[in-house]
Amino acid sequence: MKSRLFPILFLAALTACTATRPAELPTERTPVRTGAEQLIREHRADLDGKTVGLVMNPTARIRGTHMLDTLRALGVTVGALFAPEHGFRGDYGAGEKIADGVDAATGIPVFSLYGQNRKPNADMLRGIDILIFDMQDVGARFYTYVSTMGLVMEAAAENGIPIWILDRPNPAGGDYVSGWMLQPEHTSFVGAYPVPVAHGMTLGEIARMIVGEKWLKDGVQPELRVIPMAGWNRSMRWADTGLPWVAPSPNLPSADHAWVYLGTCFFEGSDMSEGRGTEDSFLLVGDPTAYVPKSVREDLQTRFGFPLQPVLFTPIDMPNRAMDPKHENDVVRGWRVTPAYAPELDPVAFGLTAFKAFYRNADAQLREGFLKRLAGTDAVMEYLMAPGLDSPAPLWQAEVEAFKARRAPYLLYD
Repeated sequence: MKSRLFPILFLAALTACTATRPAELPTERTPVRTGAEQLIREHRADLDGKTVGLVMNPTARIRGTHMLDTLRALGVTVGALFAPEHGFRGDYGAGEKIADGVDAATGIPVFSLYGQNRKPNADMLRGIDILIFDMQDVGARFYTYVSTMGLVMEAAAENGIPIWILDRPNPAGGDYVSGWMLQPEHTSFVGAYPVPVAHGMTLGEIARMIVGEKWLKDGVQPELRVIPMAGWNRSMRWADTGLPWVAPSPNLPSADHAWVYLGTCFFEGSDMSEGRGTEDSFLLVGDPTAYVPKSVREDLQTRFGFPLQPVLFTPIDMPNRAMDPKHENDVVRGWRVTPAYAPELDPVAFGLTAFKAFYRNADAQLREGFLKRLAGTDAVMEYLMAPGLDSPAPLWQAEVEAFKARRAPYLLYD
């Protein structure tokens, strides 16, 4: 009886509230219910009498309605909003600094976590009883939402505030793990914790591991609560979830882009183009000076399973998406990567091999420090300088297997 009544009662509560009127929620069901939906279905009463702070972005949605609107419509008191990279409403481009302000739609103060401060301070947290973190991750160590989550957890522990993580799927699935482990000397905001490039964990699982392994500064321990998903399993890719894709950042407009990004992001460690300034960032890669032999392209296509089409493209300035992209207004010779999905496919290994192929066949410069931070190790330079275009996967396989064993106690899904 409860499961039949919930959609009616939930929609009635949203419609009756005059403080905020979210768009009407569709009635279709999906195979997966996110932690956000589970919070509303199962744990809403736990927020009675509490003032919450929300660490969110546009991906924090239940069937099209933002969690900020949903919670306010259900009578939850929201005291502060915290904006990660790209902003609370998602209107900032990659790397653009965000200033504190006020959310125009609600009048609630917004505190930047991607500007002067990357970690909430005591003043920002004054009056907050619970911090709620809800963002869609892409499954990459260098995607900055993992780092933001860790810093928020750290601040929660230091200020005695519980933190709840509303879990969402890893678009790449829970079984795909690839790439070198982060070495301590390369710790940065694009690599805060010792996990592989593609870690195969949800943010809720990583949060549990961060706490369990005492990775936070000075070993502080937050009061962590993860609200798990229902219906998700580790073999699922994004298409299996039935959930709509909401871009977690402006240059990842689809799950296909996010899948290939796990490997082609390495192009950001050079002056070669990763496709920013086009509609297909990370699916387009290349360089104006590149002359990659057809035989190399065909070999990589055969070995890695990603169809590759030779193309010319011209990056342009795209406000709030790609400001001053590399090779702006220049013709770039490159490849269009067509996403493909199969259990044996490895976008991290493919992306790094493709990066090496272009680097060897273009007049290009490395951004060596940033490349090492992306890869998490100096070993990336050894790979690039070695002869041939062998897959790097065997170089990190032992690290991957050791990590899988270490992460096992923190996993929430089969």
